[in-house]
Amino acid sequence: MADLQDDIPTPSEVGADGGLPDDPFAQGPASLERAHTLLAAHPVADGYSGLPWALRHLSWYDLELGEAAIDTDVPRMREGHVGALFWSLHLPEGSGGDRATAATLEQLDQARSVIEAHSEGLRLVSTAGQVIDARNRGRVAVVLGPAHATALDGSLGILRVLRTLGLRVLTLAGTAWAGERGLTRFGEEVVRELNRLGVLADVSGASAATAERALALSRTPVLCTRSAARALRPHPANLPDAMLAALGAARGLCMVPLTAEQTGPTIQDVADHLDHVRDVAGPECVGLSGTYDSGAVHPRDLADTSRYPHLIAELLRRGWSETELSLLTWGNVQRVLRSADFTARAAQHRREASHAKIAELDPPGPCRP
Repeated sequence: MADLQDDIPTPSEVGADGGLPDDPFAQGPASLERAHTLLAAHPVADGYSGLPWALRHLSWYDLELGEAAIDTDVPRMREGHVGALFWSLHLPEGSGGDRATAATLEQLDQARSVIEAHSEGLRLVSTAGQVIDARNRGRVAVVLGPAHATALDGSLGILRVLRTLGLRVLTLAGTAWAGERGLTRFGEEVVRELNRLGVLADVSGASAATAERALALSRTPVLCTRSAARALRPHPANLPDAMLAALGAARGLCMVPLTAEQTGPTIQDVADHLDHVRDVAGPECVGLSGTYDSGAVHPRDLADTSRYPHLIAELLRRGWSETELSLLTWGNVQRVLRSADFTARAAQHRREASHAKIAELDPPGPCRP
């Protein structure tokens, strides 16, 4: 099949003088139609949604009928061609410490209850195959995670419990074993156990040392669920080109957030970041994170989950091929999930569950890294 951008412009795309429209960012109905056609075949796997926490503040809601108080509901996801959604279990500021594990478990419980109550539109999934099955049945696949590493409370046993409850992504940042100086011995053991369980490591917000060690150690692709290009916007959560290149070399996945703070106030700014990540890390290493219902301000024309076709139309205008767009929206996430599933099945035949203790691997004192 020829790439979609090779299509001859239709009359609606041609200006009064017979050329292209004067507005260089004009998308037009034809571009949107092409975007909808592509997304019908390759829907969006959205890498970060704050919906579970946002729903805690609503006394009543119906995601299948539609809910104006939030950014995400089933009608808008269908309009935006969202096929899979990663539900963040991150904690709000000030919720760490002794309450981190309990708060994460409460969010897991709530997420499962929400999905069960909206079974006509949503389906909880745990593997790449289940994502495909949910899509074939007309449901939006919900992947649980990322959760914050503080939820482990220094226990690999808690990690295994969280995986049993459905967790697929863990953010490695902000703990004694995944800090500014990188992964400690216990932190390295966490990464090995993540691989054995099929839980993906997320290095969003992690120090450069932690991210680099996770990339070197993990046998499955590493995610960065909320990072854009620091070369374009010097936000601390964005990645420098050297890290983007390393992520690409390790076949990881940088999921660019649709937030004004990290990417800029317009849809063109977001597209600029996607162009840059694709060029530096490669087309197989770039994805999308809506970050809807997270409290973030979104760029114009990307206010909620229904607006993905507008972004894809802009990328089509810039010359992205159908293959590149299919990887961006769906294929790259599927690759990462399949890799994690395969590695976990193989590892569980070779490696017993780790019962290492943080006190044993990271004893206090000057020997600790």
